[in-house]
Formats: sequence, C-alpha cells, structure tokens
Amino acid sequence: MARPREFDEGVVLDAAVQCFWAQGFETTSIRDLMEKTGLTAASLYNAWGDKRAIYLTALDRYVENSIGARIRRCEALPPREALHAFFAEILRRSLTDREHKGCLVVNSALEMAPRDPDIRRVIAGVLVRIETFFRSCAEAGQQDGTITRATPAKAQAQHLLGVLMGVRVLARVRPEKALLQGVVGTALASLDAQANGGAEASPDSAALRASASSGGARRA
Repeated sequence: MARPREFDEGVVLDAAVQCFWAQGFETTSIRDLMEKTGLTAASLYNAWGDKRAIYLTALDRYVENSIGARIRRCEALPPREALHAFFAEILRRSLTDREHKGCLVVNSALEMAPRDPDIRRVIAGVLVRIETFFRSCAEAGQQDGTITRATPAKAQAQHLLGVLMGVRVLARVRPEKALLQGVVGTALASLDAQANGGAEASPDSAALRASASSGGARRA
C-alpha cells in the first residue's frame, strides 16, 4: 500500500509553476525546485518522476488554474462581453506583470515545443481549446447580432488567437499600455465594425483602457 504524501500537492505544484514560469525549463534545476517547493530531490522524484515530468504536471496545473478558469468565467457571459472580458484580463495581467514573465503556455511553445513532441501536442491542445472558445463566442455573437457576419466565425477565432499570442509576447519586451490596448482594441473593433454601420471606432478601446486600469491582477 502506497504511503500518503506528507505535503500539499497543490501547494508544491504551484511553487513549481512559479519556478518554471520565471526561469524556463532548461534553466530550472532540481535544486531550484527543491528550494522553491521545500521538498527533497527524492520526494520530487518519487511524486512525479524526472524534471520533465514535473514540468508537464506543473504546466497542466497552470493551464487549468489560469486559462481554463478564465474561459469558464467568460463562458458565463454574453458572447461579445465574453470576448471583451477575456482580453481585458489578458491586458490587466500583462500590464501588471512586473517580472515580465509572460504566459507559461506561450513561453513553453517557444522554448520546448520545437524539440519535444509531447509538449508540442500539449501546447497545441491548449491553443485549440482557446480557439474553440473564441469560435463559440463568434458564432453565438453572429446569431444574436452583436458580432459581424462579414467574416466567418472560424476566421475571427483564428485572428483572435493570433492577437492573443502576439500580445503575450509583446508584453514581455514592450509592456506598454497604449501598444497593447491598441492591438487588442483594434482586433475587437473589427468584430462589430460591420454591425455598427462601418463606424470607425468601437467602445471597446475605451472600455479596455478602463478594465486594464482597474482591479487586481489575476493569474495569466
């Protein structure tokens, strides 16, 4: 019979997430993980295996506690509002990230996905999940008249996914409010320009500025 673990697995994984998020996979050593989690190397290995296995488990926890949680919160909103809320959270997190860590998923895509097929599949699955959420919002918005039908919902979702990835990378090197709000505001305005009779501006830009400036940061 296996002995029960004498530590809080969630707390330890959260510590591992912070370590990998700040330093990346290659730079993070087992000693770093020991110092961050308070566990011995033997305890880490017995619980999860090698560093790569710990990384995969930490990445999964990050996805569910950040991206998954954000999608679930936004799914409860009307489609147009859901997209606005999703990107407002991204802007808040990006603009208050003093360490410029960016997004662990995007960081993993850049560092690990090119040379690790398993991690590449995990990242691809996360991106498909986000794109599916965007597409569902676009389709629902087209049905209720809040999102233009001029562009297919699939193309709108793909564009928003590209915008999201771009913003998260930009925020690491140019975390400038005007820049990031401009990128997101323009993308969201394109969704309803046709519905608003070709109006040049959308209330999204002002609303995003207000959202990004208010409230505490959530996990990204």
